[in-house]
Amino acid sequence: MFIFGHIGITLGIFYLLSRLFPKKNIPVDFKWIAFGALLPDFIDKPLGRIVLAETIGSGRIFAHTLIFAILLGLGAYCIFYHKGWTAPLIIAGASFCHVLEDQMWNSPRAFLWPFLGWEFPRDTFSGGFIEYLIGILNRSYDPAYSGVFIPEIIGIGIILLFAGNHIRSKMKENHRTAS
Repeated sequence: MFIFGHIGITLGIFYLLSRLFPKKNIPVDFKWIAFGALLPDFIDKPLGRIVLAETIGSGRIFAHTLIFAILLGLGAYCIFYHKGWTAPLIIAGASFCHVLEDQMWNSPRAFLWPFLGWEFPRDTFSGGFIEYLIGILNRSYDPAYSGVFIPEIIGIGIILLFAGNHIRSKMKENHRTAS
């Protein structure tokens, strides 16, 4: 999955949860959901594919682990409990959605790190970061790679639905204030 898949699908998950559990007041704040949905890649891609490329050589390391998700969630809960700020909870939840969307349970050595050992599995893709990025971009929008292409299209669709709804509500709001 790539950018639109992570953001759109995570946004859809938050929206569905807010509708299924209206009394929980689950906030659907696009900017924090988008940030959290991409946070594991913001951390792991530069760290594992650039900084530690020679030793680890993987874009799914620390921030794609269950322990990261748990620690991020605990930290977010502490901030919420003491300050009442919901943004860290949104970020932690969206970050956990990213890990689920990447199906990290299929890579237990990374997902359950460090419980199954201190080593991360290396990516099967060789080459530098630019080659890696170009390869990912090519596969993301190629229907032959349906595991990436379909979630990207779904994510784009969800984002467009939310954008259209936002524009429509702003137009109604402007119409009411102009009247």
